[in-house]
Amino acid sequence: MSTAFASTPAGADPSDRAAAFERLRPRLFGIAYRMLGTVPDAEDVLQTAYLRWHEAGGSDVQNPEAWLVSVTSRLAVDRLRQASGERKRYVGDWLPEPLLTGAAPPADARSELASDLSMAFLVLLERLSPDERAALLLRDVFGAGYGEIARVLDRSEEACRQVLHRARLRVREGRPRFEVPLEARHQLVARLLDRLAAADEQALLALVSDDATWTSDGGGKVHVARGLRGSARIVRFLLNVARKAGGRMRRELVWINGEPAMLTYLDGRPFSTTSIATDGGRVTAFYAVLNPDKLRRVEQRRDA
Repeated sequence: MSTAFASTPAGADPSDRAAAFERLRPRLFGIAYRMLGTVPDAEDVLQTAYLRWHEAGGSDVQNPEAWLVSVTSRLAVDRLRQASGERKRYVGDWLPEPLLTGAAPPADARSELASDLSMAFLVLLERLSPDERAALLLRDVFGAGYGEIARVLDRSEEACRQVLHRARLRVREGRPRFEVPLEARHQLVARLLDRLAAADEQALLALVSDDATWTSDGGGKVHVARGLRGSARIVRFLLNVARKAGGRMRRELVWINGEPAMLTYLDGRPFSTTSIATDGGRVTAFYAVLNPDKLRRVEQRRDA
């Protein structure tokens, strides 16, 4: 991953500046979404960044990418600070909004769609302060230098190194010891779906870790199961839900945040997405999003 930003100046022509912004939009959205965890918040940040980009004029911007990354990051940090109070008032567990990404990302798309966009990683980021989150993402995901991070956070480079060190320690505690290949995760989700369809309890138990956890986000708008832990309780819950719904429910494998996941339909409409974490052999954590507000874009993508 590159650790330097391109330094081609942007012209003053509005069409040139719009084109420059659109060229960088995937990276800017990646920063804002990882920081904030919802598409509306990320899009609001990009809209504000776009307006400031046009207001700045082109003659004094020698490095459009660095300028836009810096502005987007600062706006996202400010928005995350505001959101901290909202998160405390949120009903139940809060999970990031799922992104229906369509297919496995190519190997060279790490900065946009890869393990650093996974639901499990975004949940880990919730442990961090806004400054820690920005420092970690800018340095370890997007390859920014310490000078750029210092400008974003309005701190010295040495202070930013300390912030990043703390962030890495806090995230490392919750990350798996090794990266599970994408194909192995795909096969695991496929087997999980097959065995759910067959209502094979013993086969399902073999796929779920004894100390697996289940986290659901209903936003107070949908009844969700909370506090589930252990393979027996989780498998029993999944089978009971399917049995009660009968033919009204179906599940399919989709790509959520660049990873294989389950999309559950109820009466033909998306009802939930379920992402997983795995140790390579069994599922260690389930992340289920049922909040209808967070599923709107999933439904729109499926209907398109």
